[in-house]
Amino acid sequence: MNMAVDAEIEFPTIEFRSSDLKRGTEGWNRLCKRVREACETFGCFDVVYKKISIKIREDAFELLKELVEVPVERKQKNTSPLPCHGWVGPSEQVSVLYEGFRVADASNYDSVKSFAQLMWPNARFSDTIHTLATQMEELNKLIWLMLTDSYGLREDSLKMNYKTLVRMMKYLAPPPGEYERGFFPHTDKPVSTLICEDKSGLEIEVNDGQWIKLTNLSPSSFVFIVGDPLKAWSNRRLKPVNHRVMMSGDKNRYSIAAFVIPNEGTIIKAPKELIDDQHPQLFKEFDFMDFFLYAISDPAKHIDSGELLHAYASVSPLVSN
Repeated sequence: MNMAVDAEIEFPTIEFRSSDLKRGTEGWNRLCKRVREACETFGCFDVVYKKISIKIREDAFELLKELVEVPVERKQKNTSPLPCHGWVGPSEQVSVLYEGFRVADASNYDSVKSFAQLMWPNARFSDTIHTLATQMEELNKLIWLMLTDSYGLREDSLKMNYKTLVRMMKYLAPPPGEYERGFFPHTDKPVSTLICEDKSGLEIEVNDGQWIKLTNLSPSSFVFIVGDPLKAWSNRRLKPVNHRVMMSGDKNRYSIAAFVIPNEGTIIKAPKELIDDQHPQLFKEFDFMDFFLYAISDPAKHIDSGELLHAYASVSPLVSN
């Protein structure tokens, strides 16, 4: 297993100060430029966002630690028609260290409450997870707006009806002295992702086979990750990052991720402003859910995660990364 190296690469950390969040100001325009550059170069960045309180995050992690203690028979009620999208317990298929729960529409209070009634009826849990998910959804919308502004596009160029799917995850500490996979390398199939973690473990691939671990994230840090559909939307300007979780040390890791899942019938396509002679159209427009289902199909298992978008929607089979 390739160890992560402390590469001489400065992973972008961008603080979203309230004074810079007024659209059209110099501060806003600077932020937009930095966000775009980070998403084009790395495919992700650390956003320091203090409008989401440290307390709500800490409360969510404490509740998650209690949630994982419910009996397995109850966990198995967290189901989904999609493979690996309900409760996933430790397994060779994903990782013997990994366990994850899913809330399908976490900014909808009734959806969170329905999950809680199945797993662990607890009003504090429902309130906390719903609040955190709603705030993470707002942060995602803010980043999308920065991307459209940075390209000089209309706000509705990246607007769609979607649900915020939240995964709450536990990664067991590996045996003493070991460095083990918590989650396999992949690019994300949702449009974009925000992740917060209580312990480092997330790694990104910066060059072919060179990995860096994201360390020293602040208590107000969220990692924004570009998904494959954003690569298609941007006509290959934005870069989905290959990432994984690697575990070492003697402490379990907990993380919460918010994924953007567009509603059925949503078409992903590049705005006409991002297509010209210098930037010919590289991807056919496609139905998001068709692509999402393709990505978890049996034929897709034989294709590298980072190549699935090209296999599914490339205008030319010669196009690669």
